[in-house]
Amino acid sequence: MRHEKLLVVEDDREIGQLITTQLASLNLHVDHVVSAELALKRIAKQPYGLILLDINLPQMDGLSLCRKIKEHYPTISVILLTALSSDMDRVIGLEMGADDYICKPFFARELQARVKTQLRHRSQLLAIQNNESVNPCNEKTLNIGSLNIEFNSHQAYLDEQALNLTATEFDLLVYFARHPNHVFSRQQLLDKVWGYQHSGYEHTVNSHINRLRAKLELHHQAPIIETVWGVGYKLNPSQLT
Repeated sequence: MRHEKLLVVEDDREIGQLITTQLASLNLHVDHVVSAELALKRIAKQPYGLILLDINLPQMDGLSLCRKIKEHYPTISVILLTALSSDMDRVIGLEMGADDYICKPFFARELQARVKTQLRHRSQLLAIQNNESVNPCNEKTLNIGSLNIEFNSHQAYLDEQALNLTATEFDLLVYFARHPNHVFSRQQLLDKVWGYQHSGYEHTVNSHINRLRAKLELHHQAPIIETVWGVGYKLNPSQLT
């Protein structure tokens, strides 16, 4: 993780410097720019692993920048920096492909936990792409009916059709597939898949599950990941027969 480069896109210079200071203990190379236009120029020249992106930027806003990054650099993780009251912006940002969000003001430990989680997802994906094993159980495949997950290629197939999943969506699907019929609350999924226990971030889970469901339903109309009202979500293996 210490070899990764991180870009902070924040038009408030004091906040940008504060974030840089809070991440110093992670031994990351951290750059800071104050606009989306400068961010795109930096990203084109530097191999960043993670972008911390303020939504309220001048000229091109953070949501538009998030969309551009994910279109052209899908392996870069994006964490949105949002105001506590901008609930709709957080939902839209996650639907555009952002991997996570964090509300201002935030504590250094929370920021560090979010960054480490996303860099862990990215390092696992890159290791698999480089044919390195990151599977502690040495599993090669995980199969439930018409759902087939291949760990070496970091690819999932449904009804023999490849699913175009992000690293987080893949991890979420794997977790459900390893525990079929088990109902997980959103907080449990935050803990097990994202790796932190902070309450108030249910939209992270909701939006990723919605995106995962949409991709599954492109090839399989029956609902595979079901909502158990008042409890959480589960994978129903009977829909995969």
